[in-house]
Amino acid sequence: MTGPKPMRSDARRNRELLLEVARAAFAADGLSVSLDEIARRAGVGPGTLYRHFPAKEALFEAVLQDRLQRLADEAAALRDARDPGSALLGFVDRLIAEAALKRDLADALASAGTELSTGLAETGARIREEIGHLLVRAQASGEIRDDVGVDDLMTIIAAMMFTLRRGGARARDPRPALAVLRDGLLAAPTAVDCGGGRGPR
Repeated sequence: MTGPKPMRSDARRNRELLLEVARAAFAADGLSVSLDEIARRAGVGPGTLYRHFPAKEALFEAVLQDRLQRLADEAAALRDARDPGSALLGFVDRLIAEAALKRDLADALASAGTELSTGLAETGARIREEIGHLLVRAQASGEIRDDVGVDDLMTIIAAMMFTLRRGGARARDPRPALAVLRDGLLAAPTAVDCGGGRGPR
């Protein structure tokens, strides 16, 4: 039994070009951009695009899978970071800031009630697993409050990602919201009794 026929070099180049253009288009415009517009920006005919991606959902999922896989790999690389608190907060910052700039991530969250492909669901679950690992290590180090679970954190992240893109294509500056999130996640400092006196009441 033979495997699938290898893709011709020109067809492979066209597919990569379409994915590159689609990444930029979906990041800027979300799901509102049409396949014909992506083909126009790529400088190919609509027929070429439809041969590779017969529906917008197929192209969107290909682009999003690539982005999610990259984020999952980045989170996995932080598993043994020397400063687990900074590693967790830095990755959360990265995730939310990217969603604020790229509409495809926010649109994917807005469509959470619809069916996702098995590949996307598995990669999303992997990101959640890696964030959970970072959270546990950060809590064990004493840097992050211990009354926050991974479900709580993922709910906050999803809400912030969606809210930062709400109300139009223009991205909002995520830094003020991220500062509040950081302050809320940090463990409260322990009062130190110096010289036998009483600490703060």
